[in-house]
Amino acid sequence: MALRQSTQLGAATAFFGVLSFVLAIVAELKKPPYGTPIRGAGVVVCRFPPDPTVALGALSALAAACCAGVGAVSVFFPYNGRPIPRKALFDYTLLHVFFHLAIGVTVAGVAMTVWATATEAVHHVRNVHRDLSYACPTAKTGMFGGAAFVNLDASLFWLACLMLASNVREDYFDDQDQGGEDRGGGGSAGLEEKK
Repeated sequence: MALRQSTQLGAATAFFGVLSFVLAIVAELKKPPYGTPIRGAGVVVCRFPPDPTVALGALSALAAACCAGVGAVSVFFPYNGRPIPRKALFDYTLLHVFFHLAIGVTVAGVAMTVWATATEAVHHVRNVHRDLSYACPTAKTGMFGGAAFVNLDASLFWLACLMLASNVREDYFDDQDQGGEDRGGGGSAGLEEKK
């Protein structure tokens, strides 16, 4: 039996969110604490051991962006060829709030991941320093780990949006099938209509 379209999109959202989390955690664990300073004539050259931190950080940011893209598509996707107007989706306060929270948390998570990745890349590329006491640090410890948890939170917000959109969609089509009659608020699953 084939999975429903909403299940497929929800699984894809969860997959990219967990993938982003795992890649950022591995980047944090593989990141060396510092490089080896090699003192020369008036300069310090930092030599870092080969590590996949920059590549893993970039892939983590890409996976988080894919998670957000699939999550947003899953909210607006016309399941079984039956589209629902955006106004009908966002007339419900919880979906409206969770959708905007998901966007905000996604932006924060991707920004943290990109910042940690760029910082680590700069340390590797600009490795010649005139300060003879330079200790060859790497990106701050914990940045990739923090970004990993923010990206995981973002994927959970997108999954919550998918569930709320599914409830709104069911209520909308039930109302349409009944000729638009008011059902007394019994089928809104606790969602309040925005005024």
